[in-house]
Amino acid sequence: MSAQAGTVPRRGIRVDSRLRATARSEWIKFRSVRSGPFALAATALIVVVGAWLLGDSNRGSYLAASPAGKAAFDPVFTVLQAIELAQLFIGALGVITVTGEYTSGLIRGTFVATPQRAQVLAMKALVFAVVVWACCTAMSFAAFFLGQSVLSPAKHAGIGDPGVLTAVFGAGLYLTLIGLLGMFIGVVVRRTPAALALLFGLLVVLPIVFTQIHGKFSSNVGEYLPGNAGEEAFHLLHGGAYALGPWQGLGVLTAYVAVAAAAAFALIRRRDA
Repeated sequence: MSAQAGTVPRRGIRVDSRLRATARSEWIKFRSVRSGPFALAATALIVVVGAWLLGDSNRGSYLAASPAGKAAFDPVFTVLQAIELAQLFIGALGVITVTGEYTSGLIRGTFVATPQRAQVLAMKALVFAVVVWACCTAMSFAAFFLGQSVLSPAKHAGIGDPGVLTAVFGAGLYLTLIGLLGMFIGVVVRRTPAALALLFGLLVVLPIVFTQIHGKFSSNVGEYLPGNAGEEAFHLLHGGAYALGPWQGLGVLTAYVAVAAAAAFALIRRRDA
């Protein structure tokens, strides 16, 4: 009886210790990604400086616009629109966070030290998501306040206005989900060029293709592409046939991430490192 009672806590401690050790290992590896600081710095530069440039360039356009144009002006999306470019750097960071391990062969040592491969991938995704969400949310708030200060002589939004706080937080969540999508695609593909090509195809090429195809079907389907749907998170004004709101748009993007994650978790258990 006493021997059995003493066994349960030790097993729990071993599991907890393994999880902490895996988390520390993944944190160290994430900090060791050489292009990681560059990707985050480039994202911050694009988002924050882009907000200033977009606010400055659109201020005059708003003042000269017709009443209908002024009514359709979205002051939040206007200053956060540079995220459309910055997402490529965050997505690339997600890709190289895993493909770098496969290219260098470090992943084999990781799986020898921690045979629980799903646990390794889960902790890698958790560490990545926490760091990227914190950084990108801070960037979003900085970009919003800077952009609105430049835009202020024209129509601008306050952080307490309806939907604004959701939009600014949504921008940080959007970038985090894009990074996770890149990470899981990297696990599935395992090669940096191919994974980047697939990710950029989803985010850049497909939206362009659908805009070039005329017709109701293509425009309706285009709303459900990962980037188009996810961007609704930092819109105040929503359009399109389905008029996806911020949470519906993030939900569509999350579904893409979930499909990529399911494929990644399934393949990481079956394939050799």
